[in-house]
Amino acid sequence: MKIGIIGTGFIITEALTAMSEVPAIELTAILARPHSIDKGRAFAEKFGIGKVYTDYEEFLADPEIDTVYVGIINLVHYEYGKKALLAGKDVIMEKPFTTLTAHAQELADLAREKGRFLFEAVTNRNCRIIERMREILPSIGRIRMVQANYSQYSSRYDRYLKGDVAPAFDLAACGGALFDLNVYNFNMAIALLGEPEEVKYYPNIGFNGVDISGLAVLQYKDFVGVLAAAKDSDSPCHFTIQGEKGWIQVPGKPNEVERLRYCINKQVEEYNPPADKNRLVQEFRNFSRAAAENDRAFMERELEITLAVMRTIERARLGAGIAFPTDV
Repeated sequence: MKIGIIGTGFIITEALTAMSEVPAIELTAILARPHSIDKGRAFAEKFGIGKVYTDYEEFLADPEIDTVYVGIINLVHYEYGKKALLAGKDVIMEKPFTTLTAHAQELADLAREKGRFLFEAVTNRNCRIIERMREILPSIGRIRMVQANYSQYSSRYDRYLKGDVAPAFDLAACGGALFDLNVYNFNMAIALLGEPEEVKYYPNIGFNGVDISGLAVLQYKDFVGVLAAAKDSDSPCHFTIQGEKGWIQVPGKPNEVERLRYCINKQVEEYNPPADKNRLVQEFRNFSRAAAENDRAFMERELEITLAVMRTIERARLGAGIAFPTDV
């Protein structure tokens, strides 16, 4: 997998560090905006990337790039991902996949038409622990409730309170707690339990109309889920599924998923698999393996989860009256 990187923001450092741990990945090129060219060159030097581009068309024309990693603001995921697929590249899209369900469906259909791979980079869908959770789930009996909380006082929140609005707090950039943090809770819930019948979102709205925290209620056929996320406050985090015969819990932030606790028939156990140096390593290992083995079944399974998450989170957002500039 010869990857071209798009972006020079916060996530890029972590992504490049993770990719460097996967032998099957070759870091081929990086695309930076003209005013961020120095950042692009610094990344290239640090991670041994041979080429730095500022023009996307030139970047896509590079025959040595077979896969594009889209690690830029939510607003332009669809645009950049579509151009990459049309150029005959495989695509890894950083979460959230797109801002609209229709755009996500279009990209999925385009990838199938072109015979390309298309993946969403979501850590908690690509880890050993979620596979173990799938194995344990039938043992806890009839599901009765799901509770999750991903609250993290944002390093950008103090700036936001002073009127300095970063993209993560900007509706114009499709930011907010729902798409930035709660998306992890949605991904884990839907990957394990499927798409809910109904969803409602109860946000705390900031001065510029963005949701700075909020609570989503997912109604399944015979149980309910409550998913909380906050960028304006902090608390202990967890993801918990409760059944009539036991429970399963991921303690800590659901974007890390480092350990698992579960109780079956009143017997509590833990599962602590060996950890990689970087939380993103497993997802890139999964993507490179699938591409090398032409495992389209893996891609299709993951795309169906992505589309279900997009449908659910869009219903939640629109039901709460939160409008994005991409809405049609």
